[in-house]
Amino acid sequence: MSKVDTDVRPDLADEEAEDVVHPAARGSRRFMVVLVVLLVVALAGQVVAGRSWYQQRRLADARQGALAAARQTTVDFVSISAETVDRDLQRIAAGSTGEFKEEFTSGLQQVRAAVVENKVSSTGTILRAAIVSADLDSAVVLVAMDASVKNVGAPEGRLSHYRIQVDVVLDGGRWLVSRLQFVG
Repeated sequence: MSKVDTDVRPDLADEEAEDVVHPAARGSRRFMVVLVVLLVVALAGQVVAGRSWYQQRRLADARQGALAAARQTTVDFVSISAETVDRDLQRIAAGSTGEFKEEFTSGLQQVRAAVVENKVSSTGTILRAAIVSADLDSAVVLVAMDASVKNVGAPEGRLSHYRIQVDVVLDGGRWLVSRLQFVG
């Protein structure tokens, strides 16, 4: 090459030199880009999996809380005594909300009078309980239970079997009964 050729096209000489000198560097850059993309995809997958696990954990916790509240409230509802009637009725009212609480508290004095007059003593025992449906803030639970009931008509006591459907809602961080009905 003559002096003239070098002066006319200096950039061509530089490009050719880069192609010859840096092919490994280009491959290394591609590898790094692929590696970064794979890491981003893996991280995104972990975020999605983590979120899914967290939601499942929250739902499992909600289901446990709802089931525990339904079990306790049904035991409270059938476990009542003339000797502790005021405390028993307050305990039931404290575990309720909405339609059920309105109905229960509106008839509270009649229930109290009947329990005292008939000298009722009833104790409930859960046989089985299962969630029918649930989400993060409500659930429907079926409860099968027995109650040993004594009163003036049955001083020796009798065994009663109940199947109760309980609707519970999360209200202020507590699971409360919004509906309670005997289903069999």
